[in-house]
Amino acid sequence: MDPSEDVTAATTTTRRTKASTKAKGFFKAFTTREGLLGDYDYGFLFKPNLPFMRKERRIAPFFGLNDPLPVFLAALLGLQHALAMLAGIITPGLILSGPGGANLSQEDSQYIVSTALIVCGILSAIQITRLHIYKTPYYVGTGLLSVVGTSFSIIPVATGAFEQFYETGFCPSDADGNALPCPDGYGALLGTACVAALLEILMSFTPPRILQKVFPPLVTGPTVTLIGISLIETGFKNWAGGSGDCSELPTSGPYRLCPQVGAAHALRWGSAEFIGLGFLVFLTIILVERFGPPIMKSTAVVIGLLVGCIVAAACGYFDRTSIDSAPAASFIWVKTFRLSVYGPLVLPLLAVYIVLAMEAMGDISATCDVSRLKVDGEEFDSRIQGGILADGLNGILAGLCTITPMSVFAQNNGVIALTRCANRLAGYSCCIWLLIMGIFSKFAAALVAIPRPVLGGMTTFLFGAVAVSGIRIMATVPFTRRNRFVLTGALCVGLGAILVPNWFENVFTYSGGNQSLQGFYNAITLVMSTGFAVTAFLAVILNLLLPEEPDELVDEETVDLKGERGMETDDDEHIDEKKTVVRDDTNGAENLGKKEDAGRMV
Repeated sequence: MDPSEDVTAATTTTRRTKASTKAKGFFKAFTTREGLLGDYDYGFLFKPNLPFMRKERRIAPFFGLNDPLPVFLAALLGLQHALAMLAGIITPGLILSGPGGANLSQEDSQYIVSTALIVCGILSAIQITRLHIYKTPYYVGTGLLSVVGTSFSIIPVATGAFEQFYETGFCPSDADGNALPCPDGYGALLGTACVAALLEILMSFTPPRILQKVFPPLVTGPTVTLIGISLIETGFKNWAGGSGDCSELPTSGPYRLCPQVGAAHALRWGSAEFIGLGFLVFLTIILVERFGPPIMKSTAVVIGLLVGCIVAAACGYFDRTSIDSAPAASFIWVKTFRLSVYGPLVLPLLAVYIVLAMEAMGDISATCDVSRLKVDGEEFDSRIQGGILADGLNGILAGLCTITPMSVFAQNNGVIALTRCANRLAGYSCCIWLLIMGIFSKFAAALVAIPRPVLGGMTTFLFGAVAVSGIRIMATVPFTRRNRFVLTGALCVGLGAILVPNWFENVFTYSGGNQSLQGFYNAITLVMSTGFAVTAFLAVILNLLLPEEPDELVDEETVDLKGERGMETDDDEHIDEKKTVVRDDTNGAENLGKKEDAGRMV
């Protein structure tokens, strides 16, 4: 018999054996108690943390990346991951399609929210699967329980761009100066984001150690912090009634009340009723975190949103008209927007994708850590490379699917640590839940109809968490004189641009007919009025420009604040000894920060 025929027969037999084993495993999973439920302690997930209840110290089993996972547990944990992502997924779409953004219709806003859920489910599956690029050492995806959602980083850039759109006439306004719907502006945002995503794709082929040298925590920390700080303004305005024209408190016109005259329970911006409704959401989040069971803690923001919606509905804040008129189902491309490239947006969006790549590196490192996988070596580097590449490709695919850029979500790492389940089946289950939520568009219609104070109470907390994530990144940086100088130089201009966003508007006074030159000036103005973009560029330049001192010590002021330094002494040897201890401790903290998440973001 020909040896090649023996090899072919053996290969065929092996494939049949694997297929038979998979079929038997699939049948067992759905027909036996072990396959459906397993021996997991489900009571642990639902047990509240009340003061008078006895606390038991039991360790739940850990489910690794490819371990067998009961079907019911996979579905339950997948739902928990989906709910943990829900608020983050819908928030950018609600803000960018509403007042302060493109001012789109209710139907368009409902479509964007539905499509965001669907696209996040599909693109999360790409990250979880990890596809090998044929005949190359590269991958697409992490192969971990890494889920993606719509990025918050786009919001400050996009809101600034829409202001510029209306000022330059790119977006229409009525005779009184009120902003009209601008679907072409939203399309320009999507098209420009698709082009800028090419930068992150190129960055994915750069070795991670080089990326970490150019964009260390000293750069990403203040950048993420300012993203959160700039977003809090939008959350607070919504908390008080809305972030659109009504927040300017006009004395006449349709926006003298929020959300507008004739709307359900319309009031003046900043009314006590609005403030109280948002505070109820905020307080509920705190109470759930303190007393809620584990399965509720990771979804505290969603529960706060639900409680706020219940009270708002009982008090007459909801308008059912848009919910009743919404179609039963929706999908991608039910509505489309004309894609274009708006030149002045390119530079700010390049900064956004640099931030997204750095976030991906930190989040993937954290996911490997909580999944009990190595956080160094070739396999880890390939997961970083695959995650950043998938993040860039997802940015292009999201834009083509009418959704703003995507990023790896970090809050799901908390769900993994809490439930001790890093299994990819829970990730695929999460993707299915997101698809279901998105396809049934009545669900999206209900989310769009949420009163702005309820949304503001939730988003203020979310955006605050983003700022804290940046502070956490900066905490991994040793506060030497050089590093403090870099942070000071980068933050002072960025914070100034947030507090006085129009500070650069009158620098360029060109009024000629050269559209290219005018677009270039608009791009610089948009960058200089976007706080986190200014900070990112300055931090990169200063970090590369200022040399590292090999024996540089932590500033004495910082040591005093940490309580690691006592009273001043004239004994030089004692001072040197103290500084040596501080330097060693700082280096240890820095190494620990590199092993843990260096770019974790909500």
